[in-house]
Amino acid sequence: MSEVNESDRFECIIVNVIDSLRWKGVVVEEIESGGRVYFGKIDPECFEYVPGDILYIGVKRLPYEFDEMKIEASLYDADDRKLDWTFL
Repeated sequence: MSEVNESDRFECIIVNVIDSLRWKGVVVEEIESGGRVYFGKIDPECFEYVPGDILYIGVKRLPYEFDEMKIEASLYDADDRKLDWTFL
């Protein structure tokens, strides 16, 4: 297994977009593994994507374990603009 670097980005496809009163939520699926991640606090003013569009996930290991979470996953657009993050 190869080492994952902070600068690595994994292509993912949008599966679902959820509109709430203040935020947009998005479910993305990493293309190679089929793993899905939900990002729930995306500013709706900078998010004009629909299911089927491509975004990117970046990951980094946390320096310490936070309960069972070991990784911070970030969602990026094609311009490398960070849209949201979550712990996994």
